[in-house]
Amino acid sequence: MTKKKPNVIVFLTDQQRWDTTGVHGNPLDLTPNFDRVATSGTHFANTFTCQPVCAPARSCLQTGTYATSTGVFANGRALSEDAETLAKCFRGAGYRTGYIGKWHLGGVQLGPKDWKQAPVPENRRGGYEYWLAADAVEFTSDSYHTALFNNDDERVELYGYRVDALTDAAIRYVIDNRDSEFFLFLSFLEPHHQNHLDNYPAPIGYAERYGNRWMPPDLAALGGTAAQHMGGYLGMIKRLDEGFGRILDLLVSLGLDEDTIVIFTSDHGNHFRTRNAEYKRSCHESSIHVPLAACGPGFTSGGRLEQLVSLVDLPPTILDAAGLPVPGSMQGRSAMPLIRREAVDWQDDVFVQISEAQVGRAVRTRRWKYSVSAPGLDGYTVPASDEYREEFLYDLEADPYELTNLAGLDTHTEVARQMRRRLLAHISRVEGAEPVIREAPSRLDDGQRVVFERDLPGDERPGS
Repeated sequence: MTKKKPNVIVFLTDQQRWDTTGVHGNPLDLTPNFDRVATSGTHFANTFTCQPVCAPARSCLQTGTYATSTGVFANGRALSEDAETLAKCFRGAGYRTGYIGKWHLGGVQLGPKDWKQAPVPENRRGGYEYWLAADAVEFTSDSYHTALFNNDDERVELYGYRVDALTDAAIRYVIDNRDSEFFLFLSFLEPHHQNHLDNYPAPIGYAERYGNRWMPPDLAALGGTAAQHMGGYLGMIKRLDEGFGRILDLLVSLGLDEDTIVIFTSDHGNHFRTRNAEYKRSCHESSIHVPLAACGPGFTSGGRLEQLVSLVDLPPTILDAAGLPVPGSMQGRSAMPLIRREAVDWQDDVFVQISEAQVGRAVRTRRWKYSVSAPGLDGYTVPASDEYREEFLYDLEADPYELTNLAGLDTHTEVARQMRRRLLAHISRVEGAEPVIREAPSRLDDGQRVVFERDLPGDERPGS
């Protein structure tokens, strides 16, 4: 008998590019379970993080608000105890709530590279009832030595490869709560690098399977550390998908597959030090384009959605799918009307805030990408600026891997003007500010590109 309210499981990976999945054209069969959910359930094909940094993105995923609203605009900052989180919404509706894995919202950082090896205080756990987590799993554990903390602040050692250890813990949680309505947030470190090694330690034997077999065009052109790290990175993703398959199999075994919403996504992508001195924190597709698929009640046979969706839209979508009210504080929008094929005036662009490596802002439409930054500001301590400078403009139709920066070209002045207008509108709506954006220095286009009036971003339509 179907329950009145569906269970919900969120399966969150860390730093996973969208093009590692088969449904996005990856040829290595890394993600058969994700691909199956995407094809039989709902595939949000154009999903983008609203903040390509771990903690800020996670604050958005817990609250449905942007990082400048949560206050967690950089790593090491605590999510407010008063924040209206998914856990609080589900607990208020009578659900049992659980969190397993990497949290990164406790604000227990002592310095840029010195994390306190301590449990997250109960008042900084976002309202989750069951707790088996660490603020920064990459500093409390290693690939085959996982350590988390439980509700009583006790250190818990888990065994096996870290993906398997967290998956095992999630399986135990689902079995223990199968007779109740539950909301489980399962958060992995993989395929994020292991910080103290600056390496991507896949399960034994997995890196060798995928080294020198596939390279995205942006990394093939720009290099970075991809040649060194890609085998391990892809091996991690393969094991994550296997863990995802185990969760799906468990639900079938327990007879809960038709009663449980399952969502797979990632907090941001990975550019392998091609765009700046580290792995993310940029406006590029490699940093912001993430996989997102869902199955279960409300998502069955939803098909492939081409509309642009932000991770800030995921919390209201989850609540809406579960039949729960969406708090007015949430700045994202439920995507359920898109799945139900209802007539809806959906957004035709997404807004991205960028911190730490820079104080930046970006807007992406179906065709264009426009990004600005505030030179000289410390993105770890300053959340926003009252003045930005144009940094990047990309034509994603002609240049999907963003190898040619069009900012400042005389041929693209009108495109930049319209994208600037879009970006300023987002900043005003989300941040309540009206900054100045300085144009990039003018330069001639040796390629003599021509932009026709019909191609301008102001003429784009949802789904076009």
